[in-house]
Amino acid sequence: MRSFDPTSLRLFIAVCEERNIAAAAKREAIVPSAVSKRIAQMENESGVRLLERERRGVTVTAAGETLWRYARESLQLMDRMQAELSAFAQGVQGHVRVFGSMSAVAQFLPEDVSDFARRYRDVRVSFEEREIWEVVRGVEEGRADIGICWNAVDLRGLRTFNYHRDHLAVVVHPEHSMAQRKSIMFEETIDHDHVDIMARSIMKSTQLSAAAAAGKHMRYRIQVSTVDAACRIVAANLALAIVPWEEASAIQQALKLKVIPLRNAWAKRQFVICVRSERGLSVPARLLLESLRHSASMTSGQRPARTASGPHQPRLGPSTRKRSPGP
Repeated sequence: MRSFDPTSLRLFIAVCEERNIAAAAKREAIVPSAVSKRIAQMENESGVRLLERERRGVTVTAAGETLWRYARESLQLMDRMQAELSAFAQGVQGHVRVFGSMSAVAQFLPEDVSDFARRYRDVRVSFEEREIWEVVRGVEEGRADIGICWNAVDLRGLRTFNYHRDHLAVVVHPEHSMAQRKSIMFEETIDHDHVDIMARSIMKSTQLSAAAAAGKHMRYRIQVSTVDAACRIVAANLALAIVPWEEASAIQQALKLKVIPLRNAWAKRQFVICVRSERGLSVPARLLLESLRHSASMTSGQRPARTASGPHQPRLGPSTRKRSPGP
């Protein structure tokens, strides 16, 4: 179908998103008549109506919805192709894109990616910190090859592998009434002032649900955007905070905080690695997936089989040499 070229598909997507041909034309810097002509050609060639024209805009038909979905996937695949070819032109033997939730980026991901980067110096890895739902959507839509997030959300049929675990804790000032506790239930903290960490939306919604189940309301005194900022608020004795124990312990001594593990079942979090499918991954992405799974298994004590020289490292291509890890 000659009319289904990348430019036409991009214009069609813009119309579907804007629900208006004029608005889509303005967004794509093209005259509305040219947009209408391209869509008419697509409809003539496919033999089905893609849009219902109305006075104030357009409605996408069932056939249009199908084309919209495939158009997004096709353009994303082409963007990935261009990005990887561009990377090869710069001497890089592949490019892997990773979306990670904030806790994953703050705790495990940088070190694990660093281990991989030392073994495969010709592979470029880019990872972005995203909300959990953005991680899932990014992998689902092909904008990320690999996603790392807490498994507390709907993973929408993605292929998943267990990654690291962490444990939520309450952080309090040394003079707080709960400072001498060895462990605690979340419900015992609800009557105290809390720090609201805005960027941790899933964690917050979990706490709100637990409070509602206990017949209570959360008392948020101060809003911050990071765990580090939350801990500094606690150090000023203004409120307590619920954060991952692993993150709080890194600055516990410097700020003289008390970190008390939560006993609630939901406080023990399982992170997962998610991909659309293993078969659909490029060779570099598959290698990173194997490396991340290996790092997680080493942490959990489940050591996979190793050769005398370490984990198996497949070749990326004829020109790629396997390098020894750096110091």
